[in-house]
Amino acid sequence: MSDLPATERAIRASETQPLFTLSADRGWIQRFQLAGTDLRGGVKLWRLAWSLAFSDIRLRYRGSALGPFWLTLSTAIMIGAMAFLYADLFHTDIHTYLPYLTVSIILWNYLNMLVSDGCTCFSQVESMIRGIRMPFTVHAARSVIRNTIILAHNIIVVVAVFAIMGVSMSLYSLWAIPGFLLWLIDAFAMSILFGAFCARFRDVPQIIMSVMQIAFFVTPIMWYASLLEKHPEGELLIRFNPFYYLLEIVRGPLLGTPMTLDMVWKALIVSGVLILVATVGFARTRGRIAYWV
Repeated sequence: MSDLPATERAIRASETQPLFTLSADRGWIQRFQLAGTDLRGGVKLWRLAWSLAFSDIRLRYRGSALGPFWLTLSTAIMIGAMAFLYADLFHTDIHTYLPYLTVSIILWNYLNMLVSDGCTCFSQVESMIRGIRMPFTVHAARSVIRNTIILAHNIIVVVAVFAIMGVSMSLYSLWAIPGFLLWLIDAFAMSILFGAFCARFRDVPQIIMSVMQIAFFVTPIMWYASLLEKHPEGELLIRFNPFYYLLEIVRGPLLGTPMTLDMVWKALIVSGVLILVATVGFARTRGRIAYWV
């Protein structure tokens, strides 16, 4: 009789816990509900996503003297070599071109790593997905946080170049913060979309990386967008290039370049379309990710 209260408490506790149930697909309403539940569970486990991302950084550079600062050093050397070469080719003042190239390269490398790791955010942790019941959004957030930590190391290069070249910062530069927050949202949406799609079709990551290489050359990163002002055909590379608008809402404030309302709206439209497609795609594929990995 003394065990009866404890037994009753255990029964009541089990009744309040969510049960794992199998049911047939009941349509889009159920899919969106499960996707929303997964997202809420991932938000509650944000500390776990941060710990896993930080652990990835430590394991990746275990035994290294400089750790992730090797990426910072290699990025600084590459930017220094490219700046003097392309400044001479474009007949541009090095004091203006070097800060522009530095911010552009570092932001593009960050974007490229977000896309690359987002494509494999589920397939790389297949053992964890199969062995532990955990929201899939945790793995997507883990990929975003991991690359953001690496970006924080590379910001040192931007600070050093700005200090050497005498680039002054103003309150206008703070507008880069909302743009960067939009990047984080887009990166998370892209990870849950590409991560599921690439888990199903393993050749897609190579195709996406090839597209990113092409986008690097047709996006104003090493060259100024103003160079195409007198070329109507070349302006199409700017007008229909979504990477340009997303890049400029962060790069522009940092360099003190005025942003137009049209540019901001186009960046928001690109982000809105990406988030909408990611939401629908994740709701559709969420129940199959564990089988695909």
